[in-house]
Amino acid sequence: MHDDRTLVEARLRRVLDERIRPAVHPESVPLEVAVWHAPGEPVPVAEGLAADVEPVTVGSRWGAPWGTSWFRVTGTVPAEWAGKTVEAILDLGFDENMPGFQCEGLVYRPDGTPVKGLNPRNQWVRIGAPVQGGEEVRLHVEAASNPVVMGPRPFTPTPLGDLETAGRDPQYTLTRMDLAVLDETVWHLVTDLEVLGELMAELPVDSPRRWEILRAVERALDALDLQDVGGTAERARACLADVLAAPAVPSAHRISAVGHAHIDSAWLWPLRETVRKVARTAANMTALLDDEPDFVFAMSQAQQWAWVKEHRPEVWARVKKAVADGRFVPAGGMWVESDTNMPGSEAMARQFVHGKRFFLDEFGVDNDEAWLPDTFGFAAGLPQIIRAAGSRYLLTQKISWSRTNSFPHHTFRWEGIDGTRIYTHFPPVDTYNCSMRGAEIAHAVRNFKDKGTARHSLAPTGWGDGGGGTTREMVAKAARLRDLEGSATVTWETPSAFFAKAEAENPEPPVWVGELYLELHRATLTSQAGTKQGNRRSEHLLREAELWAATAAVRTGFPYPYADLDRIWKTVLLHQFHDILPGSSIAWVHREARATYARIADELNGIVDAAQRALAGEGTVPLLFNAAPHTRAGVPAGGARPAEASGRTTHAGRPDGGHVLDNGLLRIGVDPRGLVDSVLDLATRRETIAPGRTGNLLQLHQDLPNMWDAWDVDEFYRNTVTDLTDADEVTPGDDGASVRIVRTFGGSRVTQLLSLPPGEKRLVVDTEVDWHETEKFLKLAFPLDLHTDRYASETQFGHFFRPTHTNTSWEAAKFEACNHRFVHLQEPDWGVALVNDGTYGHDVTRAVRTDGDGGTTTTVRASLLRAPRFPDPETDQGVHRFRHALVPGASIGDAVREGWRINLPERRLDGAGEVTPLVTVDRDSVVVTAVKLADDGSGDVVVRFHEAHGARARATLTAGFPLAGAEVTDLLERPLADTAPPAVDDGRIAVALRPFELRTLRLKRA
Repeated sequence: MHDDRTLVEARLRRVLDERIRPAVHPESVPLEVAVWHAPGEPVPVAEGLAADVEPVTVGSRWGAPWGTSWFRVTGTVPAEWAGKTVEAILDLGFDENMPGFQCEGLVYRPDGTPVKGLNPRNQWVRIGAPVQGGEEVRLHVEAASNPVVMGPRPFTPTPLGDLETAGRDPQYTLTRMDLAVLDETVWHLVTDLEVLGELMAELPVDSPRRWEILRAVERALDALDLQDVGGTAERARACLADVLAAPAVPSAHRISAVGHAHIDSAWLWPLRETVRKVARTAANMTALLDDEPDFVFAMSQAQQWAWVKEHRPEVWARVKKAVADGRFVPAGGMWVESDTNMPGSEAMARQFVHGKRFFLDEFGVDNDEAWLPDTFGFAAGLPQIIRAAGSRYLLTQKISWSRTNSFPHHTFRWEGIDGTRIYTHFPPVDTYNCSMRGAEIAHAVRNFKDKGTARHSLAPTGWGDGGGGTTREMVAKAARLRDLEGSATVTWETPSAFFAKAEAENPEPPVWVGELYLELHRATLTSQAGTKQGNRRSEHLLREAELWAATAAVRTGFPYPYADLDRIWKTVLLHQFHDILPGSSIAWVHREARATYARIADELNGIVDAAQRALAGEGTVPLLFNAAPHTRAGVPAGGARPAEASGRTTHAGRPDGGHVLDNGLLRIGVDPRGLVDSVLDLATRRETIAPGRTGNLLQLHQDLPNMWDAWDVDEFYRNTVTDLTDADEVTPGDDGASVRIVRTFGGSRVTQLLSLPPGEKRLVVDTEVDWHETEKFLKLAFPLDLHTDRYASETQFGHFFRPTHTNTSWEAAKFEACNHRFVHLQEPDWGVALVNDGTYGHDVTRAVRTDGDGGTTTTVRASLLRAPRFPDPETDQGVHRFRHALVPGASIGDAVREGWRINLPERRLDGAGEVTPLVTVDRDSVVVTAVKLADDGSGDVVVRFHEAHGARARATLTAGFPLAGAEVTDLLERPLADTAPPAVDDGRIAVALRPFELRTLRLKRA
């Protein structure tokens, strides 16, 4: 037989595009349209429905950027359509290739009942099936004219990312507003042919199945009268029945389809627009659940559920019913799909506390899985947090985006820093926007790395990023793929059902130890410095507020601000979403974030001040309040008393015009350029700075990644560097014990203060940058005379080691990495820490000196600022302040302590006398991360702590109040069923911890 395969395939494509799809709606009549353009921010539904409208015609331009227009569409169903299925086709000016990134709408009935959402892939509204004929149609559309920020040329700077700069020009053209007959037979024929055509294209050319499908398609096309598609569609479908009925082979891969709409809580749209995106998607999905009995939809991010509850109660009622039916599934158990690299220990724990508690309180659902399809890598401390929250599984697909190395597993157990293992799945479909295309299904099968030991994978199915969710077309395709020869089988299932099957099938998969590093989007550790510093400061202020409020509540009856703390925590957690904290959202988002963090700081400082005043009482004794988990200046952790004297620091000039600072512990040499050429540890006589090199070196790089400007820094940025060595001023500081440096470069100015606190073994570097660069990357470098093949970075509830070398492609790919408060480098008997109060990105490199002693120079660099132009063309422009401290001779314990110290500045207040801590622990390696009152209002004191040095630890925790008993709990403060209550001996509790083990105790007051 002659090979006519390509001829038939080309025929199928043209007939589908030009004849069959247009025949899905064979008859239509125009609707009458009128509109009211809201003058400012979105208005309540009742106001939009009642607004005075003006006539508008199809073809009219509408929609200023970020505006809201209320369209009223009216019409009458023609009498001759009686008995037919009729839909309204409402095209606001959509580009079908951009679901979630364009204008959108939510359709209401005149009484305010929401019907469904409109988006580029979902333009229809069912009027009746069948209709009577003659019915009046009246619908209202709340249309959001969200601009296309990611335009035809992605990553091009645009003013559209902020209401203040976007202008008022209309963005869209009203394209179609019709009533139309839906020919369901033709609609099904389209789906039949799409499924078979897509499957055929994925089968080997020499596969008999491919040719069987080809001939069936050819017969169907022959049976179709192109001048009467509707009249012959059933005949064409009959030609396809046999190939569609052929069952899958027994060994076929099995896909659990989970209806899904990954909605970024903010990204190329502001938070307020996400509130509406969620409502549109939820309305759409509840409507689809009503129409499709097999369909299951899962939605993560408790914050988004809370938005629906607060802002769209009518949609919420439908959601609650669907949840009760088991088909609209709360997923993930987190407040938002947060970044996991940068949130601190307590914040990462509270993501699960607040997320899981919302789902428990509203629905009685206790999630087993963490659901993070789009997060930019996963910190090594996360498995323990997931388990401590009572969950067992993790799903993500983002690691498939890595550019250098292909991850070796799709299903595995992920082991964290403490040894906790979490059953983890990466969907081999490699997208969280699966649309049930044949290419996607075939890719999942080919790509699945666990063949031979497992046959199950998951496919998150539906339009995401900007929302929209699953479509009826996807559901129809899945129905045909349920059991189809040549394809994987597809079944709608909940995430928990998938994980139960996967674990039963493959109970002992491979193990991956350590972080899940994304080899992409590394610059998210630095972009939008103001947002990152706001997060860090908020986390530590929340610690202080809880600690002092709990202490004051127990000691003085101070009213513990439960509601305020709950609200503030949720606000901070929201801003840890994986496009806010990473700095990859539009300007509007970060402008609002900075203002929000400022309000939070004011409110939390007010709580701290009120609680400390209640504790201090009236008096004139100068008290230092120490919120850090270690003693400082003689003041115990969590207590207050007069500070102990700590010596003095001297300043002297050098003959070369440089400066020397000395406090008896360190001697610092600063050359005439303001660079540090010596940091001498006086106890060991050990020099910290590598020979011939200088620290406190600001380095400026060109920084134009190939794409994803705010997200990426490509390794070639290192090829060009400018050392900022010229100084405008290098003078003694005003206190006589510091050095002040001023530099200018480009359009920017840097002012630094190098100081050596009395009695403390750390060089403090305060850096103020008035930043006005474009596409540049600023780093702060310290070249150390230190030989090591690894270094430690703080992560949640511990630290994680990374290599300093690049032996393999996996190591070379980690050229920019995350730390929290410290990085630590160590030879066996001597180490150095670099601590910070608000930066996350860093790099560590090593080089063997070819002259002199042949020793190793290990350079650690903190990443300070970037200047990408997309999606915020003014990223980081303005004044920023950073504080770092170099700590020579530091053990890992010193790094932990100094990291806390720099982030929790001392507070001073006059009072009556000493304030004893509410809780004490007698071992420095056991670090208390939270002291608070229990969330249930019982008055119990909750203490969370962990082993922070990476070694086993025995310690005694002592309560500073009468203790009636204690319980070991999970993060949600629920007693652990398999753990006996700890023994209490006169207020003391003996504690034994594994390396990095996290524990939560609930202390009952007598």
